[in-house]
Amino acid sequence: MSALFDRLRQLFDEGHGVELPDLRSDAGFAPPEVRPAAVLIAVTDRSEPGVLLTHRPEGMRAHPGQVAFPGGKLDPGEDAVAAALREAKEELAIAPADVRIIGASDRFVTGSGYDVTPVLGLVPPDLPLVPNPLEVAAWFEAPLHFILDPGNHVQRVGEWRGRRRPYLEIEWEGHRIWGITAAIIANLSRRIAWRDLANG
Repeated sequence: MSALFDRLRQLFDEGHGVELPDLRSDAGFAPPEVRPAAVLIAVTDRSEPGVLLTHRPEGMRAHPGQVAFPGGKLDPGEDAVAAALREAKEELAIAPADVRIIGASDRFVTGSGYDVTPVLGLVPPDLPLVPNPLEVAAWFEAPLHFILDPGNHVQRVGEWRGRRRPYLEIEWEGHRIWGITAAIIANLSRRIAWRDLANG
């Protein structure tokens, strides 16, 4: 058994056992009908755990070039966990058997019309990842503590469809994590006592 898995699951369960006001959401910018989707927050089982993130290809129709978690919309009959595992396999060749699921976190409604469920899971370090060039231009591993630290979350304001829209930005070694991905990270950082991870 993994000590990190046990500690992360404990902190996850404790953090999700309370009501939190003002979690981030773009529901106010969303169309009336939204489609269910899921992403995998894959934490690497290291003494200094990281999170696997991808760069979307510049030629993609939706969110080209942006940093993202592996994920996508649910297929018929799928739940969020099944969809997140399938997408991680399709995008990075992560075998579902290599993912130990910790739990599903707070859903995030996007302005583009998706109701996204983030699924937190633990994966072995240094998996032989194989990015699918149709969906992934590159991948990287960012330190979990760094991205969860609100001190590294920079508040920005942009304009989208004629409306002012606040968003977060996280910079790590030249990687710009922003928008939906940064918002999901910020919500998770309020659910997990991440400073306590090393004290398990």
